[in-house]
Amino acid sequence: MQIKPRQNLLEVWQAIARHSFDGGEWDWGESGGRSSVADAERLLCLLYPATEITAFRLDDPDTTQRDVERSLRSAGDSSEIPGNLVKVLSDFMEQHRGEESPTFAGGHYFAPEDPDQELSKEQREVGVVDSYSMSVTLCLATLGFLKVYRGKTQRASTLARIDRLREATSARLTAAMVSLLRSFTVNVVDVSSDQGRALTRLLGQGRLSERQVLHRFQERFKALRAVISESVTLGLDSDVTDELRNENRLFECGWAWSLVKGAPEVEVEPQTAEGIGKQPAGIAHPTPYLYFTVVALDGIPDLFSERTLVLGLLTAEQQKLADALRLRWEITQQYWSAIARFGDGTWPLEEIPWRTTLQQLESEYFSLCVASILVHDLVRRRATDDDLTRTVRVMERLAERGRITSGMTRDDPAIGLHDPGVTLPLLGSEALGPAMTWTMADFSAQLLKRTIQLCALSRNITSQDRLRGLAEDILDHLWQRRIGEGVGVGLWDDVHAVYPETPARRGTLSWSVTERVTECMVAAHALYDQPPIRSAELSQLARALISESAHLFGKEQMEQAAPAPKSPQGEEIKGIEADLRRARLLVDEQPGTAYALALGVLTRLDTLARARGDSGSQGV
Repeated sequence: MQIKPRQNLLEVWQAIARHSFDGGEWDWGESGGRSSVADAERLLCLLYPATEITAFRLDDPDTTQRDVERSLRSAGDSSEIPGNLVKVLSDFMEQHRGEESPTFAGGHYFAPEDPDQELSKEQREVGVVDSYSMSVTLCLATLGFLKVYRGKTQRASTLARIDRLREATSARLTAAMVSLLRSFTVNVVDVSSDQGRALTRLLGQGRLSERQVLHRFQERFKALRAVISESVTLGLDSDVTDELRNENRLFECGWAWSLVKGAPEVEVEPQTAEGIGKQPAGIAHPTPYLYFTVVALDGIPDLFSERTLVLGLLTAEQQKLADALRLRWEITQQYWSAIARFGDGTWPLEEIPWRTTLQQLESEYFSLCVASILVHDLVRRRATDDDLTRTVRVMERLAERGRITSGMTRDDPAIGLHDPGVTLPLLGSEALGPAMTWTMADFSAQLLKRTIQLCALSRNITSQDRLRGLAEDILDHLWQRRIGEGVGVGLWDDVHAVYPETPARRGTLSWSVTERVTECMVAAHALYDQPPIRSAELSQLARALISESAHLFGKEQMEQAAPAPKSPQGEEIKGIEADLRRARLLVDEQPGTAYALALGVLTRLDTLARARGDSGSQGV
C-alpha cells in the first residue's frame, strides 16, 4: 500500500480514541499501571505526532484542524482535548512515581525464564532501559505541549494542574536521564575468553586470524578507546576505564537492560536530588544488549533536537546530563557502525543472521538491531553511496528472511520473529528471584522505521525508489495485522491475520507495535516533507526547455499587438508568463516540475503560432 502518513495517522488516532476514551474520560483498562513502558507507549501514540507534526498539534485549540478533531471525537472537541490530555498525563506521572522518586517498572513486559515460576512484585518493579528512553521522549513532548497550552488557557484550576504536571514531568525527565547514564556500560574482555573469541570470529569471518583481528581492532578503535577512557565518567565504574586502556583487550559498549550492578550514582544538585529521590542500586550484568542499545539511541536525540532547543525545555543541569548522554550516543554509534562494516570485504552485518558475543544468541532481529545503529550513524555523518547501497540490500534481505516480502514455508522458523518474538535472557535479574526475560515482537515495525529513515537519508534516485517500494511492502504487511474485531480494533497486533499458521490472537493488544507504527508514520511525514531528489540530468534538460520557452515567448509578444487584458488571448499570455516564471523558480529544487511546466509553455506557444498560420519556419 502507498504510504499516506496523514491518513494513516488519523486512522490510528481514531482507533486509539475509540479504545481509550469513554465519554471523554481516559480508561487505562486492565493493563494500565502494570508497566510504565506500555503506558508511555500508549500516550506517545497521541503525543508524539501531536508535537512532531504541525498539522496534528493539539496544544492550541484555535489551530486544531478539523479532520484531527474528528478523529479524536471520543476525547472531546478541540477545546476539551488538551485539558483531557493534561489529566491523563498527570495520572501517568502519579501512577509511575514511588514514595520518593519516579519509577520505571517493566511490569508485565517482564516474564520468567521458567514458565512454571512466577516473578515477584519486586522484580516486576525493576526499571528497564525501554522505560528510561520512552520517558525522555514522552517528558520532552509533554513539556513542549504544556509550554504552548499554558498560554492558551485562563482557567486557574487548569493552570495550577499544568504547573504541577510540569514539575513532575521535569523530575521524571531528570531521573530518566540519570538512569540512562547508569545503564550505559563498556564490557572489556580478553581475546582468549569465550566472549573474546566469539567477537574475533564475528569480525574475522573466517578470513582473518586472531592476531590480524586484534591488530585491526587496535587500529580502528584506538581513538574511540581514548575518548571513552578520558571523557566517559558519569555513571561508569572507574575500574572499567582502567581496563579499557589495555590495548590488548577487546571491548563492546552500549546499554545494558537496566541499571548496571555497581554503577556509581550520578552527582546532581541537592534540589534535583530531592526531586528524583534516591538513586536505586543496579542489578544488570555489565553487558551491552543490542536491543536496549537501539532503544536508548532512539530516545537520546530528542534531548538535542531543534524543538527542544527552540522551546528551551531543559534546565541547566539537564543540559549537562544531555551533553553526557550525547557523548555516549556518538561513541556507541561509531563503535557499532565500525563493527558492522569491519574489514575490507564482506561486512559482518551482511552475514545474516547476527550472533551475539556473550549469550551466543542468533537471529535476524539482532541483524536488524545492528543495521538500526548503522542507520543512526549514516544519518549522523551522511552516508556514502557504497554504504547506503549495501545497507539497502541488507534491509531487503531482512524483509525476505522475515517472510514479509517472500512466502512462508511449512514449519518456517521465521514465524518466530513475529510470534512469539525473540526472547532475551536478562542477565543479573536472578539476583532478585527467578531469572527474567524480555521478548521483542516488533521486527516488522522496526524494519519499516529503519527503511523509511534510510529513504529520507538517500539522495540516490535508484536507492530511494528501492527503499520506498520496500517500505510500501512492509506497511502493507503491517496494515493487514491490525486487529479486526474485539478489544483494540484498528490497532495492533494480529499476526494470525497474515500468517494463518500461527495461533489465533490471544491476550491484549500490543502498544509496543502500535507505538512503533506511529513512529513510522511520523518518520514518513518527515520523508515527504523534505525536497525531492534533484536530478542533474533533468535539471540540465529543464534549463534548456526554459531557455527555448523564454525565447519563443519573447518572439510571440513581438508577432502580435498587445491583446486586451480580459480577452481569452490576454489570459493565455498571462498564464504562459506565470508558468514560465514558476519554472524558473523551481528549476533548482524540482527540475522535473520545471521541465513539465516549460514543456507546457512550449506546447501553448506552438498552439498560438499555428493559430496565426506560422509553421515556425524562418524561411530558406
